[in-house]
Order: sequence, then structure tokens, then C-alpha cells
Amino acid sequence: MQEEVFTIQTLADFLQIDEKTVYRMAQGGELPSFKVRRQWRFKRADIDFWIESRKQRVTTQSREAKELGRGERQPLSRHGTRGAGPKLEGDE
Repeated sequence: MQEEVFTIQTLADFLQIDEKTVYRMAQGGELPSFKVRRQWRFKRADIDFWIESRKQRVTTQSREAKELGRGERQPLSRHGTRGAGPKLEGDE
């Protein structure tokens, strides 16, 4: 049985994103990929695993954001940051 392999075009269709986005993500190492000569290829099994790992990361981040929302939050400093930082004249 032959393993399914996507091209830039077929992966873009599968993910429902622009081909240029797939190309940039492959070049940037964001997608599991390999090259055959100078053309990008993507194994279906690797893409499926990548999708599942992204879903888990988003779920974890959403859960953490909800937990942070329940706790006390420090007010923003005049520099737009939270938490300890150098005290500057005029900071409260």
C-alpha cells in the first residue's frame, strides 16, 4: 500500500488555505515536509499528526487562558506590561 503524499497545491486544498501560505509554512519549518528535488512534499500521516498536535495546543492554551481569567490580574503598567519590572518615576 502506497502512502499518500501531498503537493503544495493538494495540501492547500486539503487545509483550505492559500498555496503561498503552505509554501511559506514549509520554508519556515512550520509544516512537516520534505523535498523531492526542488519540490515540496508532505506525507498525509505527518500532516494528520501535525493537525492533532495543533488542536491539542490550542485546547491547552484556551484552558490556560480561562484559568488566568479567573485569577487576579495585575494592572497594566504605563508600558503595557504586567507584573514586576523596573520601577520608573511616575509608576504607581
